[in-house]
Amino acid sequence: ANYLEPDPLEPPFLCLIASGGHTLLAAVREHGGVETLGQTLDDAAGEALDKGARLLGLGYPGGPAIERLAVAGDASAFEFPVAMAHDPGLDFSFSGLKTALVYAVRELGEEGVAGRAADLAASFQKAVVEQLTSRLERALELDGWDAVALGGGVAANSLLRRRAVELCERRQLRLKLVAPELCTDNAAMIASVALFTEPTPFP
Repeated sequence: ANYLEPDPLEPPFLCLIASGGHTLLAAVREHGGVETLGQTLDDAAGEALDKGARLLGLGYPGGPAIERLAVAGDASAFEFPVAMAHDPGLDFSFSGLKTALVYAVRELGEEGVAGRAADLAASFQKAVVEQLTSRLERALELDGWDAVALGGGVAANSLLRRRAVELCERRQLRLKLVAPELCTDNAAMIASVALFTEPTPFP
């Protein structure tokens, strides 16, 4: 989707892909392929948001539901862990964050969760985004990238988009943010793949 109009992004660039099925950092050096620099060791970011939303009694998909509720919450109300914060690598892990939310919900009880759902959502979302952006920044420190792109359903999250803008402005890097409707599965990105794929001849 990052190759689509308007303002298509050409390689090389660093891409953070975060969805319900994938969370990884990819070095995109040419149209024909990518190099995975780091990836989730367990849950994907979108999967963690879906599970978090379920724990809070919200609908599916969980990411947008948590984002809507988080607007009214205090993101500093709960100290949820940012996994592998001191690990020098570029991998991700979200299972511990999910477990931390399970314990918080259990401790608060049904009435407590209902009263503090917005704070829980905001704090949980913040922890997910902090892990994504901290790994993105670490990858930028390891190599001389001039451009950054986001992909996947979680790339539609407004907090993640704001943090990516702040990071790239601070480092004076180009940032490509596709329209939110192109972050989730769509026909346009499949057409984009076909545009840069060599046709396979029929036997």
